[in-house]
Amino acid sequence: MEQLRVTNQDREHVVEHVKAAYAEGRFDELEFEDRLERAMTARTHGDLMPIMSELYGPRGVPMPRPVPPRATPARMHTGPTESPERLAASAAHGLAAIGFPIVGPLIFLLTGGKTSPYIRQHALEALNFHLTVIGASILLPITVVGVVLLPVIWVAAFVLSIAGAVSALTEGSFRYPMTLRLVK
Repeated sequence: MEQLRVTNQDREHVVEHVKAAYAEGRFDELEFEDRLERAMTARTHGDLMPIMSELYGPRGVPMPRPVPPRATPARMHTGPTESPERLAASAAHGLAAIGFPIVGPLIFLLTGGKTSPYIRQHALEALNFHLTVIGASILLPITVVGVVLLPVIWVAAFVLSIAGAVSALTEGSFRYPMTLRLVK
């Protein structure tokens, strides 16, 4: 049986088990990629059996899963405790409000966003919102109603940017309304 050649369906079956185990957190990305590679290049059932044994043990009984560590406030991102992070996240919104709608959030996204998820979250939100406002500012003048709405949208963008800046300073999460989230 171990020398019997496998079909694509056999490989896919093992790949599904590997994906499920990875989704459960039973191994890290490197181990996932290793098992995936071995499963996809397997030629015989003897090549697939060790992978399944690693997942379910030698007798097909699922291996006990490691208990994930309890989420601590440091792991759950509710906001930074560091003042510089709050200030930088607030500045991403604030620079957008005072006339740098793309450059301001983009600077903080590319600098502080690489090391701080809090700064990244706020800079992305500000960037996406202001890209939406700029898109609306380009498209709305095509209609008569759009011309009338344009100043209202700009005032709303200014007010919402200030609200985002204040929210970032107080360690809050802020989502702009009616935003196309183009940048992930």
